[in-house]
Amino acid sequence: MQSGQIMVGAHQGIYVIKLVGDVRLNLCTSFDSFIDNMFTRDDFAGVAFDLGSAEGVDSTTLGLMAKIAIRALDRGCNKPLVFSAGKGIRHLLDAMGFDTLVEISDGAHGLSVPTTPLVCGTLDECAAREKVLEAHRVLMSMNEQNAETFRDLVHTLERECSPMAKRSAHFH
Repeated sequence: MQSGQIMVGAHQGIYVIKLVGDVRLNLCTSFDSFIDNMFTRDDFAGVAFDLGSAEGVDSTTLGLMAKIAIRALDRGCNKPLVFSAGKGIRHLLDAMGFDTLVEISDGAHGLSVPTTPLVCGTLDECAAREKVLEAHRVLMSMNEQNAETFRDLVHTLERECSPMAKRSAHFH
C-alpha cells in the first residue's frame, strides 16, 4: 500500500479533502490543525471528501472525518459529500454509521479544485495520543455499536493520558 497523504484545497468556500494511499494516525495532528483553521474561515460553506485514491483509512482519520461532518452540520451546512469510496472503504463507512453524517456517492465528483499536500509536522507522542483519543470519542458518539467497539481503546488511552500516568512515567 502507498503511504498516506492528505491533499487539501478550496473553491468558493467548499473545502476538498482528498485522501491518498493508506491514511494513518501519523497525519492526525496536522489534519486536526487544518480542520480547526478551516472552520475559522469566514468563507467556509461546506466540505467534500475525495476517497477515490484512498487505499486504507484508519479509525483516527475516520474520527476526524466525523468531527468535520458534525462541525459542518452544527454550522448549518449541508452534509459533507464523500466521493468515490472503494468497496472496502464504503463498507467501513456504512458499518461505522457515516450515512447519518455524510452523503456518499460512488461516482467521481467532477470538482476541479486544485489540492496541495497537507504538510505534516513532527509527531509529538502526547499530542498524537490526545488526537487519537478525541477522534475515537467522536466515533463513539455516532452510535452504540461504535461506542462498544472503541470503549476499551478509549479507556486505555484515557489512562495513558491522565496526569498521574504522565507523572509516574517520568520517575521510571
